[in-house]
Amino acid sequence: MISSNNYSTNLWLHVFEAKTQRETKGDEMLDSITQLHTGPGRVSLADAARLSGALMKAGDSAHLDVGAVPTLGDLAECLFFSPGDGRIWLNDQRMLLLHSASFGSLRRELIECVGAGSARRLLTRAGYASGARDAALVRQRWPAADGASLLAAGTRLHALEGVVKVEPLHFAFNAATGRYDGEFLWHHSSEADEHIAAYGVGNEPACWMELGYAMGYVTALTGTLVIFREVECRAMGSAVCRVVGRNAQRWDDVSDDLRYLDPPVTAVGAATHSEAKGPPIRRPAEPTESVADEGLVGHSAAFVAARDAMARVAPTDTAVLLTGESGVGKELFAATLHRRSRRASGPFVAVNCAALPDTLIEAEMFGVERGAFTGAMQTRAGRFERAAGGTLFLDEIGSLPYAAQGKLLRVLQEREVERVGGTRSLRVDVRVIAATNVELREQVKRGRFREDLFYRLNIFPIVIPPLRERRDDIALLIERFLLQFRHEHGRITPGLTQRARRTLLNYAFPGNIRELRNMVERGVIAVDDGELIDLAHLFRHEPLPAAELYSVDHGMLRAERTDESPDGLPRATTANLPTFVSIDAAEAQLLADALTRAGGNVSAAARLVGLTRAQFAYRVAKRSGRS
Repeated sequence: MISSNNYSTNLWLHVFEAKTQRETKGDEMLDSITQLHTGPGRVSLADAARLSGALMKAGDSAHLDVGAVPTLGDLAECLFFSPGDGRIWLNDQRMLLLHSASFGSLRRELIECVGAGSARRLLTRAGYASGARDAALVRQRWPAADGASLLAAGTRLHALEGVVKVEPLHFAFNAATGRYDGEFLWHHSSEADEHIAAYGVGNEPACWMELGYAMGYVTALTGTLVIFREVECRAMGSAVCRVVGRNAQRWDDVSDDLRYLDPPVTAVGAATHSEAKGPPIRRPAEPTESVADEGLVGHSAAFVAARDAMARVAPTDTAVLLTGESGVGKELFAATLHRRSRRASGPFVAVNCAALPDTLIEAEMFGVERGAFTGAMQTRAGRFERAAGGTLFLDEIGSLPYAAQGKLLRVLQEREVERVGGTRSLRVDVRVIAATNVELREQVKRGRFREDLFYRLNIFPIVIPPLRERRDDIALLIERFLLQFRHEHGRITPGLTQRARRTLLNYAFPGNIRELRNMVERGVIAVDDGELIDLAHLFRHEPLPAAELYSVDHGMLRAERTDESPDGLPRATTANLPTFVSIDAAEAQLLADALTRAGGNVSAAARLVGLTRAQFAYRVAKRSGRS
């Protein structure tokens, strides 16, 4: 259990405390800064701070660190400047320094051009992406850190990036149940400042991007969808901004919150004139249909690009080619495209080309006349005729026999079909969507797919990314499938254990979304009512990722290498211990090895074994008989 109920005393929440600012001489500081800006390499913010306390005032931006990694100093060491070539990095992520007034101008332009609702949606999603990226950074950079410190790192990063000073009032996260609660004060919010400068004080909260950041960071770190709401805001006349966060399912109604996390249905330029010119913020946003309501869930860049391409081509009658691995959701994309098209009132007919026997392909696709062959007892319409006025979805088009490809090409070009055994052509008005999990260009080179048919289908290609490239979406998909299958099967389960969630976040998913969907359904069925779904319910016969073991430490699930820690320290497993050894002796040896590797530095040794400095020093003293 990670918790803090007293901000001023709790180990995991760090008080913003003013420190004595050093006096600096103007000439020395100017010389140091000049050297930093003209030097050939990167310069970290921590280096700059050591040269001049005026460059980073600890009283304004630093928590009172108590040795838990990552401290503000650890995070500052990850911020690099290379003024000579115009780049800034936060670890390996490129960053930008932007005038707050310039951001305010961009924000105002968005509100006036697309309306308050669409602007809020765009900024919330941008903040969510930023928070998720920062969570991935700290999780990768400090894999052995305790969960409380990783959660607290988000507040420090938010301040370090110049967005807002965060004062946690309390937060709690239970790794076993996934329950999260948090309440924070936001001081000096840059977004609130710019909103007040543009519109004055109103009656709606304005820290949209900052809310998105908090949701993205905590959701990505805990593996459970957490919704933050701004209950007080300086843009509403409050003295300080106050936000509250908890699990999505524990809020009464999150439909409005989720609406701002979903992309707009129409292009940005499609906002109505009345929405663009109406009073910003002061009126409720118009309810709009969301693509997420149709089953397409996700916020990762590659997925959003595919979804936006689908939304753009949907109103046309153009042929679409969906490509992607098996299980990524090509049929769902096709069905959504049909519902969003002008043909939505017509039929949607799906054909799995790989499941049709070669001898029946023509009859199934184009129809058959009575008596055309033995067994043809009556005239039957083909799939093209059944899809008239609607959409025909040709799944696994790459498996279609070569001879049938030529006949399909003719139908697409002439918009006419001739039934097997028939003597006349029938006009068909059908939109064709094809899908494949193989590279058709390569099939063309090998002579297995007609080049002319490929170019006829490839008018508007859409690539759907595999789930392993959409890890930010896994938590959202889990919540969607849990909701669906709890309802379908009448089961009661609070969700997944933190161990199960972490495993899914690290799983490769060779079967993509279909595999994740099956796992969640299996877990809902297998678990007893009222119990959390664990690994045994999800993985029945599939092997777990072989390279990692999963355990809970300090209330936070951690992935551990079986041979050594991320810092290279061997794990104390029974495989490398003598036949008879006590726990005390094993711990003493581990502490000694850590100190040796750290060169006698107690703080560094503590980080190697996942302890605070005080915990490490106490254990060493206890083993040496000094306590």
